[in-house]
Amino acid sequence: MFYLMLISIAAHSEEPNEKLIEKTQIFVRNIKLCNPTLLLGGYWGLMKTIIDEALKENIRVVIILPIERENVKLPQGVIPIKSGCEFRCRSVILVRSGDLLASLGGGVGTEIEIMIAYAMGKPIYALTNTGLSTDYFSKAFPNYIDDRRIVSIKYYDDPEKMAKDICKAETSTKNIEIG
Repeated sequence: MFYLMLISIAAHSEEPNEKLIEKTQIFVRNIKLCNPTLLLGGYWGLMKTIIDEALKENIRVVIILPIERENVKLPQGVIPIKSGCEFRCRSVILVRSGDLLASLGGGVGTEIEIMIAYAMGKPIYALTNTGLSTDYFSKAFPNYIDDRRIVSIKYYDDPEKMAKDICKAETSTKNIEIG
């Protein structure tokens, strides 16, 4: 049976540095191998870089837009969803809709999405050494976020290895409901 992998991507809403652009391009080129659909929360900042690269690689992209930015001009070929939600509410939809979460670096929005994925029991793959505040997650939470030990966060400095490990991941459509 064919299963379409849905990968929620958490990424910074600001413009990325050159090192992070390069890491992102490597990740996207390698994630193509598992023929996923990428879910993102907007078309600006690092998210725009990811989407543009994914479209070059003919990867399906769904953008779940927050109500504050639902009129942003989108490139041809993406599937837009106007969530009707503000930014944080949109993040719940984004994370819940994917089989797993791939964090490519960011600030508080990306950190919230990591926390949501943890609470939902979604597998979490996080890129480190991005130059962004999510880099501190590996120090603060080297394995688990709390004592419930819902899911272990997998950290990677190498975006190619991260993508390949995601492609090998067992995915499940069940959600763990932890308060």
